[in-house]
Amino acid sequence: MMTQTIKEIKDILSALTDLDDMKFTEWATDSRAGVQSAIKQRQKQILAEQAEEARLEIMLAFEKDLYKKGIAHIAGIDEVGRGPLAGPVVAAAVILPQNCKIKGLNDSKKIPKSKHQAIYEEIKDKALAYGVGIVEPAVIDDINIYQATKIAMEQAVKVLQIEPDHLLIDAMTLENINLPQISIIKGDAKSASIAAASVLAKVTRDKLMADYANTYPHYDFEHNAGYGTAKHLEGINLHGITPIHRKSYEPIKSMIDTK
Repeated sequence: MMTQTIKEIKDILSALTDLDDMKFTEWATDSRAGVQSAIKQRQKQILAEQAEEARLEIMLAFEKDLYKKGIAHIAGIDEVGRGPLAGPVVAAAVILPQNCKIKGLNDSKKIPKSKHQAIYEEIKDKALAYGVGIVEPAVIDDINIYQATKIAMEQAVKVLQIEPDHLLIDAMTLENINLPQISIIKGDAKSASIAAASVLAKVTRDKLMADYANTYPHYDFEHNAGYGTAKHLEGINLHGITPIHRKSYEPIKSMIDTK
């Protein structure tokens, strides 16, 4: 019997998903360093895949409790942009298929920025429905960020292509939406549906702020998304505020009051 090449073994290893597969035992005595390295690498990958599967399963706990009650269309809701000095607050609502698992899905703050777009596209591709709500800075200044966030979330729910049966919301309650709902503290790290909304809102808002950077080039919006970084504050000091700055936020409010 001809000895398999290292490349042939690697190709077979890439398809293995069970650490107890007999192939691992069969090749354990292969004296070639390349084979042993490939075995260790694939075993490590399988362990990582199993850990990710377990994490995603945990993130479906709230959804599965509702599925058991016959509730199918669950909308996760989250927002991005409560803290920045400039730009809108953006909320998203996402209804995923039952038991949907998207590799790497998490609270958007915990996902490497380089992976945001790919996960964003997969969410849109797999979601049964999704919607986005945007509330501009002038409204934030007028009614405060907490109320503006609620309005953005309500907008996101109202534009869903499918009416949800239940809402899972990150740390908020929407009194103006007459649907059963659960408010979950740090829900974007505990619920797949809320995490999906978090990513959708984050990528949408980052794109908006990158577009604003073309109109207002002195504030580094393409990198700071409106947060009060050193470059952003330097831009304010040198060039003043823009129409998308939140005039009710410090230090912008103080700058206006002293003029």
